[in-house]
Amino acid sequence: MKGSRLERLASDVVAATLAELPRELLEVARSVPVRFEPVPGPDLLAEGFEADILGLFSGSPHGSGETDPPQIYLYTANLWDFAEGDVAAFREEARLTYLHELGHFLGWDEDQLAARGLD
Repeated sequence: MKGSRLERLASDVVAATLAELPRELLEVARSVPVRFEPVPGPDLLAEGFEADILGLFSGSPHGSGETDPPQIYLYTANLWDFAEGDVAAFREEARLTYLHELGHFLGWDEDQLAARGLD
């Protein structure tokens, strides 16, 4: 599937996921821009990230008092490969990955994410 189609699918998933969030999280979640890229760039690979990561949160967590602008990245080609070309699996993994990265924005560590089924 072409990159633009994957980006539209992932964008639709994020919009639907936002619509399902509790009201108290919705405003906070909407404050974090989501970027869709096929794969991580060479700068991230040079930092030691795996080439097949599905998503990434960068910036300062909500309420941390730090000023790095938050962003969530979803890597659509990697998500597509992970889903083995299945649209339903892609949608579910994009949803899970978005929520996982949103959890990092909220300050949750890997154990807290796992406890919520977002690992």
